[in-house]
Amino acid sequence: MDEIEFSSTGSGWGSRSEVLAVGWGNSCETVRSLLPRGLLNSCPAGVASCPASSCPFPSARSPRLTLLESVLLLGPRPTTGGMEFLELIRTGRAQVKLLRGPEAPPLRGTLCVTGHHLLLSPGPQGTSDLWLLLLRSVDSIEKRVSGDSGTITLRCKDLRVLQLDIEGVEATLDIARSIEALSSLESVITSFPFFYRPRGLRLGDAWHFHPPERYYKRVARETNAWRLSEVNEDFSLCPSYPRAVIVPRAVDDDALARCARFRQGGRFPVLSYHHAPSGTVLLRSSQPLTGPQKRRCAEDEELLRAVLAGARPGAPGFILDTRSAQAAKQAGVTGGGTEAKAAYPGWKRLHRPLEKGRPLQESFVRLVEACGDLEKSMDGWLSQLEACRWLAHVKEALSTACLAAWGMEREEACILVHGAEGMDNTLLVTSLAQIILDPLSRTMTGFQELVEREWIQAGHPFQLRCAHSAFSHARPKHEAPTFLLFLDCVWQLGRQFPLSLEFGEGLLLALFEHAYASPFGTFLCSSEKERCLCEVRTRTHSLWSGLNQPKVRRKLRNPLYIPNPLAIWPSVEPQSLQLWQGLFLRWIRPPEPSQVAWEKVWQRLASKEKTEDCESTSKPQS
Repeated sequence: MDEIEFSSTGSGWGSRSEVLAVGWGNSCETVRSLLPRGLLNSCPAGVASCPASSCPFPSARSPRLTLLESVLLLGPRPTTGGMEFLELIRTGRAQVKLLRGPEAPPLRGTLCVTGHHLLLSPGPQGTSDLWLLLLRSVDSIEKRVSGDSGTITLRCKDLRVLQLDIEGVEATLDIARSIEALSSLESVITSFPFFYRPRGLRLGDAWHFHPPERYYKRVARETNAWRLSEVNEDFSLCPSYPRAVIVPRAVDDDALARCARFRQGGRFPVLSYHHAPSGTVLLRSSQPLTGPQKRRCAEDEELLRAVLAGARPGAPGFILDTRSAQAAKQAGVTGGGTEAKAAYPGWKRLHRPLEKGRPLQESFVRLVEACGDLEKSMDGWLSQLEACRWLAHVKEALSTACLAAWGMEREEACILVHGAEGMDNTLLVTSLAQIILDPLSRTMTGFQELVEREWIQAGHPFQLRCAHSAFSHARPKHEAPTFLLFLDCVWQLGRQFPLSLEFGEGLLLALFEHAYASPFGTFLCSSEKERCLCEVRTRTHSLWSGLNQPKVRRKLRNPLYIPNPLAIWPSVEPQSLQLWQGLFLRWIRPPEPSQVAWEKVWQRLASKEKTEDCESTSKPQS
């Protein structure tokens, strides 16, 4: 279990903090007796006022709590839009049995509800560690009562299904209401990342690990046709773009401002990737606002001419539209549209429709339902799997990315990718195309840079798209697992090219989990502007700092990795694409023999690396 570094600024004891002991009032003497001595000494006066009957732990338990347990129990008392967490917690404790799935033994003990966690403490005879569940990871909750007990089923955003068997009907209902209220809070600044203080990490670490300036320096070494513009410094030009973007050197900031007014949401064409071997570029934007009047923008046309001029002489350009031709035509009626062929000489338009929004979300939901249906025959299950069309979405995404990559690598063409808003399938295609073409994007650091640059800073609205996973009964139209589809496509690439990616499945699973519920602030909000307003970068920890700790990084690394300077072209034939069992079936059935074998290979290679490191450090220096 990780320990937490106790801080007195914003999340520990101090003038701004009041004691919150799991929500049943101030801490009693029994809880005080379990605190680490250093924390107990800094505990403010007046914390011993609740009756012993309200204590969450039996007095017979003697071991002191770790710092992590203490901070969870005795954290600050933030408000939730005028309402304190304490007011949302209907009961302090209950005796429960926790069922975690077919492969995990049940746990018995005292369940406590805090502002951000469910906490299960085993009884005096228990040998298990404290069990924690971040409440934001709860996707849906079902409750049933029978006689003098009840059952709560928690379906989590990481696809786990947990069952709590609770003594007492009233306790069951109160805990269910508390979880429902606390797991659905919409306030960003009262979420757990603003109070998470892991040991060994400092606020501000790794937040500037992948700035746009870093990638621009790489581009500048390869070509002088591009520049780094801070035209969006105050986010007034495009609220979903970062402060700095890479644009053609020949286009000034005034022209960019006029381009932004011609593109939906202000998302004018910017550089996504420069392919040095062919001298071509990959760009992304949103749709032009041509409308039924067929409006034009001279500055937008100038920008795309400058893109071709900055490439090799005679380089063609392709506009890859992720909508169908019919959808693009319909958008023109409502104010959107496409680039007119006559207005953009040298550019040809291609339509490769990709599903997004509700159809993609429904596909995800049906896939999870199929994976949880263990009663069907094999033929029935395969039919259900095919009907959900998730692997069809994987195929279409990889095919479109291959088309973009092929255009750059083989046709030596510049590629502009956009759909309507340019914040979903556009990013899916540009990021996958880079992994196919760019060896650096297949390294551990390069892949993290890619996710940061092409998804987080590029304005994918994580707060909206990942508000719920596959179990929620709510079906808002703004939710969609586009980022999960990207991770699945990357997993397919790693399976087909097991030596070419420096990272393994563990990193992809971690990104999936943290995108939906995380103690880190990396995936909070829906744009850089929102993160700036919420002070996310100064008040929360970056996920990259956690993943790049040496012990964690070693576990996420692919031990079979061999740098591959060539492009990797995946097969999208039906027999080549497989269900990602490591994600969709990991809580349901034991791992496949191949997964077990792979784990053993990883353990042996990791052990060998560790031995070699120890030997190298023990050798005397000459």
